Amino acid sequence: MGFESSSSAASNMKPLGDSKPQKSNTAQYSVDAALFADFDQSIYSGKSFNYSKSVISPPNYVPDEHITAYLSNIQRGGLVQPFGCLIAVEEPSFRILGVSENSSEFLGLLSLASTSHSGEFDKVKGLIGIDARTLFTPSSGASLAKAASFTEISLLNPVLVHSRTTQKPFYAILHRIDAGIVMDLEPAKSGDPALTLAGAVQSQKLAVRAISRLQSLPGGDIGALCDTVVEDVQRLTGYDRVMVYQFHEDDHGEVVSEIRRSDLEPYLGLHYPATDIPQAARFLFKQNRVRMICDCNATPVKVLQSEELKRPLCLVNSTLRAPHGCHTQYMANMGSVASLALAIVIKGKDSSKLWGLVVGHHCSPRYVPFPLRYACEFLMQAFGLQLQMELQLASQLAEKKAMRTQTLLCDMLLRDTVSAIVTQSPGIMDLVKCDGAALYYKGKCWLVGVTPNESQVKDLVNWLVENHGDDSTGLTTDSLVDAGYPGAISLGDAVCGVAAAGISSKDYLLWFRSNTASAIKWGGAKHRPKDKDDAGRMHPRSSFKAFLEVAKSRSLPWEISEIDAIHSLRLIMRESFTSCRPVLSGNDVARDANELTSFVCEMVRVIETATAPIFGVDSSGCINGWNKKTAEMTGLLASEAMGKSLANEIVQEESRAVLEILLCKALQGEEEKSVMLKLRKFGQNNHPDSSSDVCVLVNSCTSRDYTEKIIGVCFVGQDITSEKAITDRFIRLQGDYKTIVQSLNPLIPPIFASDENACCSEWNAAMEKLTGWSKHEVIGKMLPGEVFGVFCKVKCQDSLTKFLISLYQGIAGDNVTESSLVEFFSKEGRYIEASLTANKSTNIEGKVIRCFFFLQIINKESGLSCPELKESAQSLNELTYIRQEIKNPLNGIRFAHKLLESSEISASQRQFLETSDACEKQITTIIEGTDLKSIEEGKLQLETEEFRLENILDTIISQVMILLREGNLQLRVEVAEEIKTLPLYGDRVKLQLILADLLRNIVNHAPFPNSWVAIYISRGQELSRDNSHYIHLQFRMIHPGKGLPSEMLSDMFETRDGWDTPDGLGLKLSRKLLEQMNGRVSYVREDERCFFQVDLQVKTMLGVETRGTEAGSSIK
Repeated sequence: MGFESSSSAASNMKPLGDSKPQKSNTAQYSVDAALFADFDQSIYSGKSFNYSKSVISPPNYVPDEHITAYLSNIQRGGLVQPFGCLIAVEEPSFRILGVSENSSEFLGLLSLASTSHSGEFDKVKGLIGIDARTLFTPSSGASLAKAASFTEISLLNPVLVHSRTTQKPFYAILHRIDAGIVMDLEPAKSGDPALTLAGAVQSQKLAVRAISRLQSLPGGDIGALCDTVVEDVQRLTGYDRVMVYQFHEDDHGEVVSEIRRSDLEPYLGLHYPATDIPQAARFLFKQNRVRMICDCNATPVKVLQSEELKRPLCLVNSTLRAPHGCHTQYMANMGSVASLALAIVIKGKDSSKLWGLVVGHHCSPRYVPFPLRYACEFLMQAFGLQLQMELQLASQLAEKKAMRTQTLLCDMLLRDTVSAIVTQSPGIMDLVKCDGAALYYKGKCWLVGVTPNESQVKDLVNWLVENHGDDSTGLTTDSLVDAGYPGAISLGDAVCGVAAAGISSKDYLLWFRSNTASAIKWGGAKHRPKDKDDAGRMHPRSSFKAFLEVAKSRSLPWEISEIDAIHSLRLIMRESFTSCRPVLSGNDVARDANELTSFVCEMVRVIETATAPIFGVDSSGCINGWNKKTAEMTGLLASEAMGKSLANEIVQEESRAVLEILLCKALQGEEEKSVMLKLRKFGQNNHPDSSSDVCVLVNSCTSRDYTEKIIGVCFVGQDITSEKAITDRFIRLQGDYKTIVQSLNPLIPPIFASDENACCSEWNAAMEKLTGWSKHEVIGKMLPGEVFGVFCKVKCQDSLTKFLISLYQGIAGDNVTESSLVEFFSKEGRYIEASLTANKSTNIEGKVIRCFFFLQIINKESGLSCPELKESAQSLNELTYIRQEIKNPLNGIRFAHKLLESSEISASQRQFLETSDACEKQITTIIEGTDLKSIEEGKLQLETEEFRLENILDTIISQVMILLREGNLQLRVEVAEEIKTLPLYGDRVKLQLILADLLRNIVNHAPFPNSWVAIYISRGQELSRDNSHYIHLQFRMIHPGKGLPSEMLSDMFETRDGWDTPDGLGLKLSRKLLEQMNGRVSYVREDERCFFQVDLQVKTMLGVETRGTEAGSSIK
C-alpha cells in the first residue's frame, strides 16, 4: 500500500518568539487534571465520557486533591506496558526494591515456581530483596555494575544482558530515581543485528543519512524541513502515519506536516486544544524525549514494590511506563494501535523549549528496538538544531520586513498626510498580519480591510481612552469579549482581536483580526452523518471541533515581534507629532565630530595592530579592510589589496564556493563561526605563489551603516596554516599515518580516531596533553557516551549532537570538510572549545576502516575549571538559600514593628522603632531588590519618597554602634540642625545603604582601642533643574591612621572586571549606585587622617512630573 506525503502547513509558521502564553501552565494543569478526573470517574461509574463537554466547559475550580492525583497518576502510576519487564534496585547493592508482575515470565523463572496464579505472584514477590545481578549471567551482572558506577548512567544505554536461566538477550535501559536505579528490560531477538556493536552503530549511520538530507535542504523553508523529517522517520520506523505537531504560544497544537498510508484519513492542518497533550506530558517529553506505546489494547502490568518504600516508584523516565486510559482510548478511536512520539526541543529565551513532536501511528502493534529509537532521538536532536537556525532566520527576516515597512511609513508621514499610511501602499496592514486596520485621528476615521464601521471604531476608541488610556503601550488582545469591551458581541466573528496603539491621548492606530476559524483550514475528511458520537468521543475530528469552540470569539494571538513592531511605529508617530529635534550649535557639532573621529581612529588602531588576521569586504565582495597581520600572512600589502575581489583574486579556487555561501548568508544578516578559508600567498610584484597558500579559520560579522543597513562583511580569523599542513601531509601518507599520529612534534594537533564501530582506535600525545586522559584509558572505549560523555564531559546537548553528526558521518564514509564546533571539559575540568574536522581511511576495497579527527583549539589561552565552576555554583546555592530563609525572620520583625506602632510608646521608643524599621527595609532591599547587572550598567530603578537626613543618620549610626563600643571608639557628628530636618526627596533606602557601607568600612579600619570616627555634613549651593530644586550636600566620614588597604580601593575605583576583596566589591557597587543618584565619592589620605568624601545633589522640592518612580541619571 502506498504512502502519501501531504504538503506542509509549516511554511506559514510564525517566527521564533518568547511571547507569554495566554494561560499560565499552572492554570492549564488544573484544566488537564479536571479532564482526567472526569474520564476516571466515567470508568468507575460506567457512564460515557463526553470529551467535547469536558474540554469546552472546564470547571472554574479544581480541588487540589484532583491535581495531586492527576500528577501522581502520570508520574507514579505503578503500571508498565507488557512488552518488557521492570526491575528497580537499590544502589550499590542491586537489592531489588520493585519488580513488574511479568518479570518471572520474561526471565524464565516460572518453571521454578508453581503453575498456579498465586504461585506466580509469590515467585515475583519473592524477587524483592534479592541481588538483581543473580538473575543474569555473570558477564551481564558485571556490565550492569560497570554502568551503575558512572554518574551519567544513561550515557551507556542500552546495556546488553542475558537471563541466567534462559540465556535470552535483553536491552537493559537504566536510569536513576530517588529510590535507586530503574532497569527497563526489553527483549531482543537473538538474530537482531542491533545486538552487536556494529549493528547499533548502523542504526546511527541511518540517522546520519537522514541528517545529511536535512542539512542539504535550502534555507528559508521550514515546511520543507518538516516534510523531510517525517519522511525520514517513516523510512526508519515503518509507521503507517508520521506527523509533525507544533505547539503554539497559547499551548494549542497543530499538525504542520504529515506522511501517511494512502487509505488513511489525512490530519494535516488539524488544530487541537491544549488538553489533548497535557502540561504534565509535555514536561515529561522534555525529560524523556522518546515515548513508545507498542499496543494500546494490551493490559498494563502492575509493579510490585518493597513495603519499605514510602510511595510508588517514579516511572517518569521509564521506557515501559503505561499510558493513561484516556490516551489509549483516544488512540483506539482514531484507529491507531501503536505510536512513537519524539520530542522536538529548541532553545528558548531562558531555557529549553518543547517546540512540538514528531509522532508515528500504526494500525497494528509495533515494537521499535531501543537502538533504532535512540537513532531517532539523535535525528530529532539534529532536526532541533536545524529548526532553531531556520526559526532564527525567519525571525530576522520578519524583523527586517517590519523595519522596512516602518521606514516607508515614516517617509509617508514626512511627505504626505497622516492618512497616507492607511490609504496608500505599503500601508499599516503590511506591518503585521491582520485582516483590517484603522487610523482614528482628530475625530476622523480611515479604514482598510475587514474592520468595524466608523461609528463602531469611534466607540471602541472611546472605550480604550476610558479604560486603557493610562497604558503607555496600548492594548493587544485576541478576544475583545474577554477584554471586556461591551460592543464585542455586535462585531461578530469579523473582528475578534485588536491591537491598539495610542499616538496621542485620543488618537489611535488599530489592527483587527477575525475569528480563528477563518484563518484555519484542516485538510481532514469532513464530518459524516453516520458518526453520531462525533461530538462526545475522543477523536481528532472532535479535537478540531473542541478547539474551534474553545477559540470561539477569539483570533490568532499577536506575536511578541508583532507587538514590538506596532510599539515602534507608535513611538515614531508620537515623536513626529509631538516634538522636533533641537538644532545643535556649531560648538556641539564640532565636539561630536571630534569625539567620533577619536573613536574611529582608536578602532582603526586596534584592528591594525591586532595579532589576528582581520579583513573586510563591501556588499559587492571587494576588499575594503586589510590589517597588518593579514598582510604579513599573505604577503600582500593593504594598499595593494584594497579594491580587489576577495572571491576571484584572493581566495583559492577550492574555497570559493564556501566563501560565496559565507558572503550570501552574512549579507542577509546570518553570521557564521569557525569556517576554514584558503587564501593565496603572494610573492614578488604581488604575483600569486602557486606553491603555497594560507589557511585561516574565520568568523563572519556583518557591517552596518547608521540606518542598520548591511553594507559589508568583516572577517576575524585565526591562522591555522601549520596545522592544516600537518593534516594534508597526514592525508597524503594514508597507510603510514602512524608517522604523524605517534609523533611528539609540538606542531602536531590533537588527533583521535574511530574504528567502524565508533570505538576509539587512536589517541595521540597532543590529545593526552589536551584532555588529561592517557591513550590506554580511552582506546577501545565508545567515543559517544564513554570517551566524550563519561571521560570528557561535553558542555551541552547541542555540542554533543554536533560531535555525533561529525563522528557518524565520518565512519559512514563522508569526509567532514566543514569543521564543526565541539565543546567539552578535560580531566582537570578545563573548558575546551575546538574546531573539529574528519578524514576517512579506507582499505584496498574502499571500505572505511577508521576515521581520523583533527582538533583546532580555539580558546588556547582561556579555560574554566570544573572545581571553580562547582565552587561558584555552591556559593550561588548558599546565597540563594540565605536570601530565601532570611525572609521569614524579616516578616516576624515587620509584624512586631506593626504591633509596636499601634501600641502606646514614648517618643524616644518611637525613634528607636523607626530606626529599626529603616534597617529592616534596608535588608529587604538587599535581598529582594539587588540587581548587580543593573547597578553595574547604571540602569537600576530608583524610587522617590520624602525623607529627613536625621532619620538616615540615626539608622546608619545604629548599624555601627556595636563595632564602636567593641573598639572603644568615640563617634563625632557635626551637622547643622536645618540640614537634619530639611525635607529631601529621593531613594532613601539606597542612599542609606551607600552611607552605611562607607561608614562601616571607616569604622572597621580605624585604629583601636581609644580612637575616634567622625561624620561631618555640610550644605552647598542650591540649583533648579527640570522643574525641581536641588541642594548640594557633602558628607565626610573620617578616621585617623593609615586608612583603607590599597586592594579595597583598587576594587572600588578601578574599571576592571573581578575583585580581590568582598568589601572592595561592596564599595564598588556603592560607588556605581551613588553615581546613578547624581553623586560622587572619593577617598582622601592626609597626614594624620583619611576620609570618604561624598558629594550629592538631592531634591528639596519636586516638580509636577517627577513624583513616583524615576530612572537614575549618572552625573558627568
